[in-house]
Amino acid sequence: MAEVLLRQTLNARAIAADVSSAGLLFAGEPATATAVETMAARGLDLSGHRSRMISPEMLGPPDLIITMAREHLREVVIRRPDRYGRTFTLREFVRRGDEVGPRAGGDAIDAWLGRMHTGRSPSDHQGRGPLDDIADPIGRGPQIYGQTAAELAVLVTRLADLLWEPVPARPEPVPGPSARPPDL
Repeated sequence: MAEVLLRQTLNARAIAADVSSAGLLFAGEPATATAVETMAARGLDLSGHRSRMISPEMLGPPDLIITMAREHLREVVIRRPDRYGRTFTLREFVRRGDEVGPRAGGDAIDAWLGRMHTGRSPSDHQGRGPLDDIADPIGRGPQIYGQTAAELAVLVTRLADLLWEPVPARPEPVPGPSARPPDL
């Protein structure tokens, strides 16, 4: 769900970025019917999604790796310790981004991510933590999927706002002269 929501957010901003997802348990599995329905209600098609398992090879090229939970972050770092400075849980990324401030237009992503990573320690990511982990809705009802989708939508928008300048709000149209015919 996070992948398709982030893709939608970036497409709306005309930002070209490769976005993909992978997990820890299964490969080749479709999204759950409830996830497909939840995303369809948001106008997004998740029906063609197939799960992938993370591998050291897929972790080499990304500028940024975002995970849903600490356990995912730990698995990424076990497979590719050199990626730790570019790997964050989604909640951690937004929280730290709020502290560091958004990436300025001329700021290289490497320098900005270096500031985001400053002060982090692998021990910060032990166990589970509601501050960092997004609860997996699998096996829970449609209402929980909807709540997770709403949370993810907010967080991926914040992620995009931190990495790229936010899309300015469209001004409200100013009412023009009445279209009523003149009195005769």
